[in-house]
Amino acid sequence: MRIAYFDCFSGISGDMTLGALLDAGIPLEQIEAGLRRLPLAGWTITAEKVRRGALAATQVHVTAQDQKTHRHLSQILDLIAAADLPSRVVERARRIFERLGAAEARIHNVPIENVHFHEVGAVDAILDIVGACLGFELAGIETFVCSPVNVGGGRARTAHGTLPVPAPAAAELLKGAATYSTGVDRELATPTGVAIASTLATQFGPLPPMRVEAIGYGAGSWELAEQPNVLRLFLGETAPEPTVRATRAGPEETIAVLETNLDDMNPQLYGYFVERALAAGALDVFATPVLMKKNRPGQLVTVLCPRAAVAPMMELLFRETTTIGVRWYEMQRRCLERELVAVETPHGTVRVKVARLDGRVLNVAPEFDDCRCIAEQTGLPLKQVMAEATLCFEKSQQ
Repeated sequence: MRIAYFDCFSGISGDMTLGALLDAGIPLEQIEAGLRRLPLAGWTITAEKVRRGALAATQVHVTAQDQKTHRHLSQILDLIAAADLPSRVVERARRIFERLGAAEARIHNVPIENVHFHEVGAVDAILDIVGACLGFELAGIETFVCSPVNVGGGRARTAHGTLPVPAPAAAELLKGAATYSTGVDRELATPTGVAIASTLATQFGPLPPMRVEAIGYGAGSWELAEQPNVLRLFLGETAPEPTVRATRAGPEETIAVLETNLDDMNPQLYGYFVERALAAGALDVFATPVLMKKNRPGQLVTVLCPRAAVAPMMELLFRETTTIGVRWYEMQRRCLERELVAVETPHGTVRVKVARLDGRVLNVAPEFDDCRCIAEQTGLPLKQVMAEATLCFEKSQQ
């Protein structure tokens, strides 16, 4: 699964997020082409390499003739809906602005439809948010994790006057997230940047297990004496969590179990969902026949996954099945030590899955796909190929 990690050691803003994406290799031309689909005219976007402290980073500049600095949420959502953008870009941008709107509504105690976006309603902020969503789509990002956020300190001048840092909107959006301050007397985490990270991220914490493919540095506007004013962004693929090697008295591991009951889904969709879930890191997926209310036959779909994957797995269930509710809980499990051993047979190489307890072999299972391939090529019965592979492994251990 494609993953992005926000490293907010010096805060986060909308333009820093967009700059980090460009710095990681996402072409500005492709992002700009998507932004041009928005019904907004009279703006330009450029990027340049700069230095922030000891680090090189990319800074994004947006200039706009439209000086209108406030819009209602409905106006912004209409702008996004009117653009011919990929559905996931529209959905993510909509969620970000709706979350911003809900935060502003709580702060000012007004209905969300009456909220005026000031700085966030300006052209540059809209381009930052939609541009970031376009960049994540171009990178194929499916899940997001965010570090604890350095919010800065002091006071900041806003359209609502001078306010404490973090600004009330940013503070509202950071509820439930991990935050801290190194004492820098600046607003490091802006509402726009916090809205992007807190809306998209499924968890806050250290760098998760991942195969890093690109790292981008997005520059903030200020030069700070205390630290480089940049957002660091990691892009790559999720990696499996370290395997717990269980022994007779060894530790157990905690996994998550997600369940949902379905009685109205085309069975063809189930197979596709299983493929997507396993590709996204599910440990196992299975269905159990059940009799549901109104005496309808249905199926109980169960997904086992690492705890860190609960949010993306739940999103996948909602997106790819017809469920309207998912329940989940944690469960302990213990696994035997497992490895794949290549075994030479008279008909070719077969991988054999070997399970051990305290070094003793307890179970041996030839890899089905390898055996099927040999059976198809040779015309031998599949059961014979599997039996010979098991026998060859046993002989190799003598």
